[in-house]
Amino acid sequence: MRVMGSLYLIATPIGNLEDITLRALRLLREVGLIAAEDTRHTGRLLAHYEIDTPQISYHEHNKLTRLDTILKALETGDVALVSDAGTPGLSDPGYKLVEAAIAHGFPVVPVPGPSAVTAALVASGLPTAAFVYLGFLPRRTADRRRLLTELADEQRTLIAFESPRRLTATLKDIELLLGDRHIAVAREITKLHEEIWRGPVSEGREHFSGEVRGEVTLVIAGASTPPPWGEERVRKAVAQLMDQGISHREAVKQVSQTSGWSRRDIYQLTITIDGLESERDD
Repeated sequence: MRVMGSLYLIATPIGNLEDITLRALRLLREVGLIAAEDTRHTGRLLAHYEIDTPQISYHEHNKLTRLDTILKALETGDVALVSDAGTPGLSDPGYKLVEAAIAHGFPVVPVPGPSAVTAALVASGLPTAAFVYLGFLPRRTADRRRLLTELADEQRTLIAFESPRRLTATLKDIELLLGDRHIAVAREITKLHEEIWRGPVSEGREHFSGEVRGEVTLVIAGASTPPPWGEERVRKAVAQLMDQGISHREAVKQVSQTSGWSRRDIYQLTITIDGLESERDD
């Protein structure tokens, strides 16, 4: 019977070394090999918890040449994949290893833990029910502005990573292309100099006008939901559709999609158009 190892995706601290689960520590001790984005960085974590499991580097510049070595290790035992901080495979080359492991039939097991994305989101004070994760924003100004323009009407909260060196320029672009929205800038999350700044982006530009240091996660309010139409506009829109031969029921449905009104309320408001009092909506 063939022995098959599992690839464990182990989330590691994003700053504070205490932010690691008991399960993660156990698995880091038990696996046969740890594939680390930076073995020196991960080595400090392992030394702190007195873990001596062998490591192999796996990062952006060697992700293709190391695949065969790691897949071969999986044939005889378990392998842990870790990034420098947070959950591996998220905005790092780990997804290529995950893709290859799945293609070769190896079990891939997530081991949840720290994440700068969710940490910044829940502390931002902005809506959390739905959000769009953008990863690292484009470095080039033109590419960044193009992306922000595409997101101008997105109503979900936006989350992105940004370099401290580009933060000022990015905040300027956000104000220019998205308006003076509320944002949260989470810097150095869980570390000694943690800062979570909240407010309009115009004030954020002033606050971060000097030198900025540390890892930065941006949380940006989504586009505001437009106010619902007035009664007269709703009546007129329904009447115009019906003049085009569309049924009352279908006209109500179409207007409800853009007016901010429910179908039931539009139906009640427009039932008198052209003697429709006798028509019933199911």
